[in-house]
Formats: sequence, structure tokens, C-alpha cells
Amino acid sequence: MGGNLLANYGEAVAMILFGIGFSNLLLQKNLIKKIIGLNIMDTATYLFLAEKGFIAGRMAPIVVDDITSAEAYINPVPSGLVLTGIVVSVSVTALMLSLTIRLYRRYHTLDMDEISTMLKKEDR
Repeated sequence: MGGNLLANYGEAVAMILFGIGFSNLLLQKNLIKKIIGLNIMDTATYLFLAEKGFIAGRMAPIVVDDITSAEAYINPVPSGLVLTGIVVSVSVTALMLSLTIRLYRRYHTLDMDEISTMLKKEDR
């Protein structure tokens, strides 16, 4: 077990980071802290994809020195997924932060419990 974990330490770190982000997302009441937890989960996912896409001894898929054999290069799809995910993550984070600002301006708090209590009072 120890040798296998050491060989896959990147994936193990990604899983630990994902757990930290997920627990932060579930346990925190502050909206900014929840957004940070979601960003930690995103980062863990990108780390996991990058680790899975890496093959030791292979190069980035840029043809140099007239090497055209596919076995000389890594698969570019995981790298593309990571780049696309980062762009989407930045957009989602910007949207969440803008909605958080709107909630704060209306309810003067970032605590989810207080906001839900105020919403229940408004519905009555």
C-alpha cells in the first residue's frame, strides 16, 4: 500500500483537497467561505485531471525535431479539459461573488442561516 500511495501522491493530494473543499462547502455558513470551498474543489479536480493526463517520459503535444510518433507525446485532451474548466470556474466564481454582493446589500449579512430566516419572515 505504501509504495502505491507514494507512486500516486498527486491523486492522493487531489482527493484530500477535494475533501477539504467539500467539507468547507458543507460546514461553513458564510457565503464567501462556501465560494472558497467550491474553488478548492475545482482546483482539486484540475490537479487530478492533470495528474491523470501526465505520462512520464513523454513530451507536450508540440511537434519538434520532426518527431511525429503519437507514443512520444501525452494526450492533449486532459490539458484542454483543465484549461476549459479553469475558464468556466472563473466565470462561475464571478457570478457567485456578484450574487453574494447583491445578497449582502439586501440582507446586510453573509450568514446563510440569517438570510434564510429573513426570507421566511418575508414570505409571511
